[in-house]
Amino acid sequence: MSIVMGVDQHRAQITAEWIDLASGEISRARVRPADRAGVRRFLARFAGQQLEVALEATTGWRFLVEELRAVGAVVHLAEPAETAALRGNKRRAKSDRADARHHRELLLAGRLPESWIPPDHILDLRARVRLRHTLIEQHCRWQQRIQAVLYHHGCPHRRQLMVADGREWLAAQPLPETARQQIMVAMAMVDALERELAPVTRELRLYARRQAGCKALIEAYYGIGELCAVTVVSELGDCRRFANSRDAVRYGGLDVTVYQSDRHRAPGHLSRQGPPALRWALYEAAQVARRPGSPDRAYYEQAAERLGGNRACLALARKLLKRCYHTLRELGDDALAAPDEQTRSDAGSAAARRASSGSRSTTKPAATRERTDALAA
Repeated sequence: MSIVMGVDQHRAQITAEWIDLASGEISRARVRPADRAGVRRFLARFAGQQLEVALEATTGWRFLVEELRAVGAVVHLAEPAETAALRGNKRRAKSDRADARHHRELLLAGRLPESWIPPDHILDLRARVRLRHTLIEQHCRWQQRIQAVLYHHGCPHRRQLMVADGREWLAAQPLPETARQQIMVAMAMVDALERELAPVTRELRLYARRQAGCKALIEAYYGIGELCAVTVVSELGDCRRFANSRDAVRYGGLDVTVYQSDRHRAPGHLSRQGPPALRWALYEAAQVARRPGSPDRAYYEQAAERLGGNRACLALARKLLKRCYHTLRELGDDALAAPDEQTRSDAGSAAARRASSGSRSTTKPAATRERTDALAA
């Protein structure tokens, strides 16, 4: 490598510092505006050169990686928390230039804590999964606002207000005009969110039915339905980058952090450092996997007796995550392959088998079993 660069990106500007290893010369530059066109003009000077770049996995990294790869650069995506920890105690005010230099020095020393860069189709799938998760969160919050208004005015508690005769029951409640307006606005927002949720959910379900990794999870584990499977595949990504299943649990934020000093030990809490959508999907799957008739029912009852129902569900969610890790790791490249690529690969293999055997293949329906969807919209 001849040029090593560190980049610190922000919405207003991008700061870069690089060193030419042949001459030892250090150069700096700032890119304004910090958009695709500005970055492309800046990187034009490095076209045809051997370039390695380190940047943090913060908002805006995707288009930077795309533009860097377009000029032939080798890109290293730094994990923000671990990168900041390597800076140590701050002796002076932090600046964009200092951050860019820090990234360059870590990369040059081979100490940069790297994040995985997913392929484009997984990035797009992850965006859809997180969009649905955000819509569901907003959907729940608006329904909670309705419940809060009803309680504030002394109305009896009732669930399922948006289905069956719930709306008629709401209309019959003796509420002042202001409270009525609050509820009407909240109901309109719930209806709008449901309209937006329907096509996103439909796309994700269709994807899960055709994608190899999702199908493997659905068929293997009770409690994991189409929406949970597509969330796990998109958020967990390439499991081969984890040394073991415990690393996958830590990545998902389902590990329990414990502070201990001498003989004093504080009670542990979830680290919650990983993708929220992944934790949410696995917890919803655990809610299904704890039901009577589930293979994990005995494990749940044993854990619930010691820890309580909520913590037992979290323990079951960790167990499901470990199982998903092993299944996706064994699948290898097929675990993340796009459905159209997998279909072409399967079709080519089937054609080759038919040509080699000289016989016509017969298609038999695969044995399936009904499974409750943990993430029904």
